[in-house]
Amino acid sequence: MSVNTNDLKRGMTLDLDGTLYQVIEFQHVKPGKGGAFVRTKLRNLKTGSVTDRTFNAGVGVGLAIVERGEMQFLYRDGDSFVFMDTATYDQHSIPEAVVGDLASYLTEGATAIVAMHQTSAIGVELPASVVLRVSRTDPGVRGDRVSGAMKPATLETGLVVQVPLFVEEGDLVKVDTRTGQYLTREK
Repeated sequence: MSVNTNDLKRGMTLDLDGTLYQVIEFQHVKPGKGGAFVRTKLRNLKTGSVTDRTFNAGVGVGLAIVERGEMQFLYRDGDSFVFMDTATYDQHSIPEAVVGDLASYLTEGATAIVAMHQTSAIGVELPASVVLRVSRTDPGVRGDRVSGAMKPATLETGLVVQVPLFVEEGDLVKVDTRTGQYLTREK
């Protein structure tokens, strides 16, 4: 399947010479002299590297069919993560390289959107925030109540975030999965 370069959009997945790329940026250029072209910034989904590529306007490029579905994280098995499709109950083993830094936010039973190309996972998306339990943190010292003071806390997944002094071990905290910052304490 192919798509016209004039119809490229951010987030599209392209199959160029057997390698999958995601469109990060694109710009249509129509110079005063010569033919129009499309300048793109593409991320290689296997290596993560970003390259610039220019296409002539109106040319067809390979479009990769990517299916996104909700999956539940079951457990970690060595260097891979096992997810279960919530619709079909099929289990998929996803390499650590695909999950990347999001592993710090995954707890058993958490749901994620997994992007699949043919039979292999090419990406994992988590909600904007997750709730995790504080497994270890220093107690707030009485009298050390400076407004906005923070302390490090280790969460159940091993992630270390800066939290306010009133947060204690065993508390549930909401963390932003895009920035890794503390948002609020949960009840």
